[in-house]
Amino acid sequence: MPFDAQNPVIKLCALAMEKEGSAEAAPLVLRAWTEATNDWERCIAAHYVARHQSNVMEKLIWDERALLLAQNLDEVAAAYLLPSLYLNVGRCYEDLNDRQKAQNNYRMAHTYAGNLNNDSYGNKVRKAIDRGLERVQ
Repeated sequence: MPFDAQNPVIKLCALAMEKEGSAEAAPLVLRAWTEATNDWERCIAAHYVARHQSNVMEKLIWDERALLLAQNLDEVAAAYLLPSLYLNVGRCYEDLNDRQKAQNNYRMAHTYAGNLNNDSYGNKVRKAIDRGLERVQ
């Protein structure tokens, strides 16, 4: 499912990104979560809620929630989201010093990374996956 700039949940998440680092951002993504009406919107909202958690365990909960929701999506939408979602879950486990779970998630991210476009976003995610794998090997 493509990112629809007019989608109310996407708009809230985009506004939160503009306000990243301010006290206004977290309430916007929580509102996106409560207003989400399907698994696509809930997945995106959960991904952004995770970004605004102050501790790793809470971040992991939201990242894993987003990952589970992505697995309910059609193949095209899931394929685009899964590299980043597995990357984020891997980083949480790395931060929690669980190298095995981190490595497993980074490997899953790597498995799906071929679905990303060869653009700045895709290259950034692939590099982050490679760096994560290097750190936990």
